[in-house]
Amino acid sequence: MSEPTTKQQIHHIKPSDLESFVHRVLVGNNVPPEHATIIANCLVQADLRGVDTHGSNRIPSYMQRIRQKVLEPSATPELTQITPIAALVDGKNTFGFLSAHKAMTRAIEMASEFGIGLVSVKHSNHFGMSAWIVQQAIDAGMMSLVFTNSSPALPVWGGKSKLMGVSPIACGAPAGKERPFILDMAPSVAARGKIYKALRRGEKIPTDWALDRDGNITDDPARALEGVMLPMGGPKGSALAIMMDVFSGVFSGSAFAGHVTGPYDPSKEADVGHFIMAIKPDLFVSLDDFKERMDYLYQRVVGSDKMGGVERVYYPGEIEQITRETRLKEGIPFVQAEIEKLNQEAQCVGVGKLEYA
Repeated sequence: MSEPTTKQQIHHIKPSDLESFVHRVLVGNNVPPEHATIIANCLVQADLRGVDTHGSNRIPSYMQRIRQKVLEPSATPELTQITPIAALVDGKNTFGFLSAHKAMTRAIEMASEFGIGLVSVKHSNHFGMSAWIVQQAIDAGMMSLVFTNSSPALPVWGGKSKLMGVSPIACGAPAGKERPFILDMAPSVAARGKIYKALRRGEKIPTDWALDRDGNITDDPARALEGVMLPMGGPKGSALAIMMDVFSGVFSGSAFAGHVTGPYDPSKEADVGHFIMAIKPDLFVSLDDFKERMDYLYQRVVGSDKMGGVERVYYPGEIEQITRETRLKEGIPFVQAEIEKLNQEAQCVGVGKLEYA
């Protein structure tokens, strides 16, 4: 990989302008306007939280899958109630954002009535950053668990070939006066999207993220994408990836065991599975007590004695929430190459380009 010659200029885009742009591109690709509203909001929420790898920069790859006819732009996910507290969503091979949004909406409704709601999702696609689904539950005053599986990128511990996906595990809980708890993490040392971002920006990656196709360490994102990601914590990360496959793929009836199709493979549908649960937080203690206890937990965590060289202890999800507050004021940063790539999609369907100062 060649060294970047010059650092690319950063442009800051207003969140509302970005969301409007994404909506235009989606509608231009035959996505119903009401569906485009959900998808655009989810993508921009990722950008606001600093999870740029799962935000609006994903639009070109999603639109390419529509053109390759392996993603249905106009389908509507279908929900079937199985028991009073369990439902199944058939994603109909449309955007994973729509399937996950419908699943969490129903899970929240069931949890409001019965204390818990579980929805399994099959025949879905990538749903971006898991934290937006957790946030949907928090906004409704609910705790949540959000799992998904994904295309092979990670070897099982002791193996050398791709088998498990870099599938995020996410969960959350509301609080009172303090920030909510939001965990959204991959079972690999780094999310695979960070490697795509480095490739897009002409940057190197840390040498402990991935191996190339020959099993050697690499700082070249292109070589890393030809090889395998490395699990965090060795066998622990590997086991978490397998757990995502059990709950998301095996359980739902979707693809599993290395058979989920990758987002850049035009040969067939992705067939991703999700597992989504909402839980009423006042099942065992009063809601006021729960919120007070969550606030106390937050205070204990961030108020911990700090190790040498550490200026501040952060709560899970707090850095992303602080980033969101900053980007709402200052805008979302994009390099010129990313803007040009997005505007190519606008040109393809004849809609207004993404403007910047």
